[in-house]
Amino acid sequence: MRPCAPVWAALPLVLATAALAQEGPGPQDRGGGFIAVGPGATPEYDGADTLRIVPFVASDVRWNGLDVQVRGLGGRVDVASDPRLAVGPVVNIRLGRDDVDGPVGRLADIDAAVELGGFIAYRIGGGRDGQGALTPELSVVQDISDGHGGLLATAGASYALVRRRSLAVDFDLRATWVDDDYSVTYFGVDAIGAAASGLAEYRPGSGVRDIGVGVTAAYWFTQSLGLLARAGASYLLDEAAESPIVEDGARWQPTVGLALAYRF
Repeated sequence: MRPCAPVWAALPLVLATAALAQEGPGPQDRGGGFIAVGPGATPEYDGADTLRIVPFVASDVRWNGLDVQVRGLGGRVDVASDPRLAVGPVVNIRLGRDDVDGPVGRLADIDAAVELGGFIAYRIGGGRDGQGALTPELSVVQDISDGHGGLLATAGASYALVRRRSLAVDFDLRATWVDDDYSVTYFGVDAIGAAASGLAEYRPGSGVRDIGVGVTAAYWFTQSLGLLARAGASYLLDEAAESPIVEDGARWQPTVGLALAYRF
């Protein structure tokens, strides 16, 4: 079974970069960064009520004025030289849906999608260590591979709750809007699918797919070695929530992850 690319692999960890980079090189340094790898769990597909173990990966490498960030199957490059402003291109791979159990498994398979777009974020307030900083962010991506052919726009914000020498904790909120192409692909049931699965025929439109909350924490045992933990959940709304696929599954979509982090 293959899940869609989990939400935690993109936005929430991007918002929480400061938690990982604490005590590391500054954003304008010529080099430095971190890499974190471990296990995670995410829904098998949009609207599923079962979880699957997936890799939990995050990395951030600063070199010569650029900040290259990888979160799961997504990545972005911050091209701004401002320590408060971040802006640049985004690429994300969204895995398909196939070999799923139950009625949803009798629907047509969904191919993987490659999404390309951009993001902008700006840190407001916060002390020298980042404590108390609020960071709003907006990202927009479009499928360029005909996996779903849709457009997604995600708005969110993170807040630096704790900034200590060995501990950092970030809290984040987010909401994602999707167009009708995305909705039909992941939440729609056509006549053929309805006959095969027993689910009601359904054609959703565009709208807010979900809202989500999360907490990311980083604890450093040494200057270089630490642990990254992430727990979050999103709640499906609007056209997505009314889908027979979701009625067969769940509106709450939890995600968790734990990774060993190395900072350099």
